[in-house]
Amino acid sequence: MSRSASSLSPIHWLAIALAAVSALVHLVLGVSFLPHWMGVAFLGATAGFLLGIALVVRNYRRRLVYLLGIPFTAGQIILWYAVNEPTTLADLSAAETVDKVAQVLLIALLLVLLTRRD
Repeated sequence: MSRSASSLSPIHWLAIALAAVSALVHLVLGVSFLPHWMGVAFLGATAGFLLGIALVVRNYRRRLVYLLGIPFTAGQIILWYAVNEPTTLADLSAAETVDKVAQVLLIALLLVLLTRRD
């Protein structure tokens, strides 16, 4: 394991797993929507989550990554809501439920990581 990865706490690993879940959901949706512009947007979100993971693992400006990751992830939730306009929980697919729960938890962990003094 690299020196950068060895500095990751269990909270980091959980946040990485949640970001990976969201990246995977967006990748699957992105490929399924291509060549529509929504496919490109989903793949852009995938790239954003994967870039965040890579930067944290490499220990590159982690606090900035946490700070930028919060609005990036919150933006995914807001855009999803604006596009889908769900009225009840029954309106959510299994993938949407997994993704949105992962994103809400990711935001919470990013806030914890941002406010910690390591």
